[in-house]
Amino acid sequence: MTPRTPDTPGQLPVAERAAVRRAMTGLVRADGRAFAALLGLNALAALAGLAGPWLLGRIVDEVRAGGGVDAVDRMALAILLCSAAQLLLARWARYVGHRFGERTLARVRERFVDRALALPASAVERAGAGDLTTRGTADVTTVGTTLRDTGPELLVNAVQALFLGAAVFVLSPPLGVVALVLLMPIRWALRWYLRRARDGYLAEGAANSDVAEVVASTVAGARTIEAFRLADRRVATSRKALEVSRRARFRTLYLRSVLFPVVEVSYVVPVGGVLLTGGVLQAYGTVSVGAVVACALYLQQLTVPLDEVLMRFEELQRSGASFARVEGLALAPRAAVDDAAVPADDRIDVSGVRYSYDRGGEVLRGVDLTVRPGERLAVVGPSGAGKSTLSRLLAGVDAPDEGSVTVGGVPVVALAPERLRRQVVLVTQEHHVFLGTVRDNLLIAEPDATDDALWAALAAVGAEEWVRELPDGLGTELGGDGGGRTDGSRAQQLALARVVLADPHTLILDEATALLDPTTARHTERALAAVLEGRTVIAIAHRLHTAHDADRVAVMEDGRLTELGTHDELVAAGGAYAALWGSWHGRAPSAGGTAAAAD
Repeated sequence: MTPRTPDTPGQLPVAERAAVRRAMTGLVRADGRAFAALLGLNALAALAGLAGPWLLGRIVDEVRAGGGVDAVDRMALAILLCSAAQLLLARWARYVGHRFGERTLARVRERFVDRALALPASAVERAGAGDLTTRGTADVTTVGTTLRDTGPELLVNAVQALFLGAAVFVLSPPLGVVALVLLMPIRWALRWYLRRARDGYLAEGAANSDVAEVVASTVAGARTIEAFRLADRRVATSRKALEVSRRARFRTLYLRSVLFPVVEVSYVVPVGGVLLTGGVLQAYGTVSVGAVVACALYLQQLTVPLDEVLMRFEELQRSGASFARVEGLALAPRAAVDDAAVPADDRIDVSGVRYSYDRGGEVLRGVDLTVRPGERLAVVGPSGAGKSTLSRLLAGVDAPDEGSVTVGGVPVVALAPERLRRQVVLVTQEHHVFLGTVRDNLLIAEPDATDDALWAALAAVGAEEWVRELPDGLGTELGGDGGGRTDGSRAQQLALARVVLADPHTLILDEATALLDPTTARHTERALAAVLEGRTVIAIAHRLHTAHDADRVAVMEDGRLTELGTHDELVAAGGAYAALWGSWHGRAPSAGGTAAAAD
């Protein structure tokens, strides 16, 4: 089934109703015995609850007939015992229901994490951190509340309401028909509500994702916002997102404000109608006073479970929308992966590649490039030339719109995730320090690495000295309250140390040393080159000493590859690279002496 497209462009898809029902059915089947026990206990509790009004009606008829006190006492004792049984069975049912809900919620959380980790990086980036975070927190929590509390309570009260309604028909079918007719406004109000509720709650969830995305991006880019004096613009963007969220919340509030008053009025009318009708029928001898009293009591009791059912049903609509957003992760577009695909070698071929982003023009325009195994290639060019986009295609983050990017004859995007990470690794200037120790942050790349291997990797990127100065060395906690603080340069070094441990066949560096000072950056790059000797290294170079050290240099301009050759060849050619080299050194380029100057 085609997934529902979210209203906000870039957000992850939303599952349709049929997909949500299948997912929920699968969760119930996974713990079917507990669910069957839950239904059985609820049915027994509801049956025990029916005894009270019926016995009370019998007492009324017994007294009117002049019966003895002993019979009344026996029926009163039976009412007490049935009430105690109902209480115990209901508590047992809620206990079983809560345990069922917690186990099911654990399955939902585990499946969400698995799907989130399997999402292509491009899909996550397009959706933004806000959408994924909202689905993994607010939406999963809403689903969990339903599974743990709303679901069991809904079952308990639905069974009770069903049994109470049936009891009225058993005692007096005419009174049952009157009660059913007078309860019809609830059905009409519910149908009106259900036609609008799902879309309303989906819109509210999408608006919440937008608010979370605006807040997350504002916090992440706080320094940039301050530097470029963009605070007013960000405030305006935040207010716009909050206004959309407010309107979405008011919409669902309006739906509830119509449903619940109609329901509350509809509770009173059936009781009055049954009493009036019962009085007429009793006058004709069609029904006893006890039966009328019992039916009125059943309808009065029906108010509580029916009210709970409708309240829980409203929560179920909210939860259904949240579950549709959670299940939507399974519908996110993914590239076709061939688990059996194995590259013949490490040669990378880029053939006729064109690429454009969703909300922008064409970024790459017919790029052809071959990177030989073990080669060090530098890619240079002005901002916006398409260098970073090319690096993403080389790493399999995005797939080209036209053309192909292959490694060893296999499309990069077709490689299974584990094989891809061993084959090609992209390192950018955006790095994350995970909560945990320095050791934990490094073992992500190679879980079986020894401490000696970790120290060697740190030494290769120039991070050994400051890590040894930490209170507990590799065991020092990083991030969080009370954890060790890591600035951008140290986070970058930890990321590069992970690269050394991963030991990929091809390493793509996109401003991976931008946060390091020039001297440290060049030392780190040369150390990496030494450690990764024999591996392919593709560097998106903004400091041209990286290009000078490379085997070949590729020059990109306006989405095209315009020059390709060694540093000396391109300087001698006097083209775009020679102009960049001259600007880098603050003088006009010349064929001779530039290489020496770079040293």
